[in-house]
Amino acid sequence: MFERELATTAAAMVAPGKGILAIDESGGTIKKRFDSIKLESTVENRRAYRDLLITAKDLSQFISGMILYDETIKQATRDGTPFPEVLKKNGILAGIKVDTGAKDLAGAPGEKVTEGLDGLRERLAGYKKMGATFAKWRAVITIGKDIPGDYCIAANAHALARYAALCQEAGIVPIVEPEVLMDGNHTLERCFDVTENTLRALFHELGAQRVRIEHTILKASMVVAGKDCPQQADVRQVAAATIQCLKRTVPAALPGIVFLSGGQSDELATAHLNAMNATGAALPWPLSFSYGRALQAPALKTWKGQAANVAAAQKALHHRSKLNSAACFGRYKPEMEKEALAA
Repeated sequence: MFERELATTAAAMVAPGKGILAIDESGGTIKKRFDSIKLESTVENRRAYRDLLITAKDLSQFISGMILYDETIKQATRDGTPFPEVLKKNGILAGIKVDTGAKDLAGAPGEKVTEGLDGLRERLAGYKKMGATFAKWRAVITIGKDIPGDYCIAANAHALARYAALCQEAGIVPIVEPEVLMDGNHTLERCFDVTENTLRALFHELGAQRVRIEHTILKASMVVAGKDCPQQADVRQVAAATIQCLKRTVPAALPGIVFLSGGQSDELATAHLNAMNATGAALPWPLSFSYGRALQAPALKTWKGQAANVAAAQKALHHRSKLNSAACFGRYKPEMEKEALAA
């Protein structure tokens, strides 16, 4: 019923040189962001910050879509224009985070499963009316002693597939995000194995639940060593390992892959994406970005909750987006960071 619409949306999400800005932080996460600039997390402050991001001029050169939070998709600019309407006018797709967070997985100490399937069909219909064209669901995979187990991976893959099937039924493109966390002291090789197992399980389950891969976007983790691992891989090693893992597990029919930053610095997330696209490898899908903090950080630091800083903050967001767009073509260079400092 929605095949043409889904195909059009999916293609637009991963258009050449464009990526996705995630502004779907939960209440707890946005509070931490605001704490860093000593700003209270009130409804109006959150609205004003999202307003800054959503109304930034000329962002559609580099950003194809924005992932909104339930609170945000229902908010509007000061003149009363709904945020999804502003995005559409600016040539940017509106997306929506629909999971309700990762909770403890029964019978599996230290592991999580993402919830939010109850009532999802009805919520998707509502979001569709509000202007959402794509959605996101994040699963959390932790690497530790004897974890993740097959049970945890299977439970999250099953939930992701059920969510994706409901999205496509509603005419909404699903982003499936099985995030393998960077927390821990695991090696790059251990991350590779866990990521490979997770992606194999995910695409098996998507097929079993009749999800159309050609109308689905993968939001993937990069293959990196844990933050506490004494031996950190360099940029080229991360790029090579990530590409090898994806080639082993991701069907060619997928329209595209967008990466999460997962706690990496702004510069490192961009450098890793650039290295993957600079290899010249013939890949069946484009590699792009779907960053949250790694795109927002310069804007947030510049804004500081003050209206007088909005224009400067929007310029910072524009520049960070431009750098990641360059990385989609393998054209990013560290010297480009200095352009922002000079500006």
